[in-house]
Amino acid sequence: MRWMILAALLCTFTGLQAQTKPVWRAATPSELEAVLPSRAVVQKERIETEMRTATGIRDDQDHIIAAVVLITAGYAAEGKYSHYLLAQSAIRLGDVTLAPGAYVLGWTRNADGLLVHLFSADTGADRGSVPAHPSKQPVRVEPFRIWPPGDRKVIQIGRFFVPYSLDP
Repeated sequence: MRWMILAALLCTFTGLQAQTKPVWRAATPSELEAVLPSRAVVQKERIETEMRTATGIRDDQDHIIAAVVLITAGYAAEGKYSHYLLAQSAIRLGDVTLAPGAYVLGWTRNADGLLVHLFSADTGADRGSVPAHPSKQPVRVEPFRIWPPGDRKVIQIGRFFVPYSLDP
């Protein structure tokens, strides 16, 4: 009898623990528009964003990780940054862990694909670089896309992918 009660309590505790893990899904266009700026603050500049390229994921606790293409022509950021990333939850890209905050990224080509460079949006401080590799399967080319972890745990830049994790 005692083992049945212990088993029932263990199942209940395990079930409660599983429920506390956030469930992530693709963010809707209105959710993205609500959190992403039309002009992103990048160091001392306010750079226009291209909202039709906005992408992101949202969890059931109202945290969002979203990104949008920067229109950098005519700004000091031209050639250095290409995307604005807002993280309301910690995210790990390769060996780089980003705390909640605003970031900008750019990329350079290398022999294996891309090297994605991450910077703090407000200061321009270098946060590290991660490789992005081409897809091994045919895929639609996207300017930038954050896939929900249930589909793929990757961020897509063009035809290149950077794996991520949300529990760094």
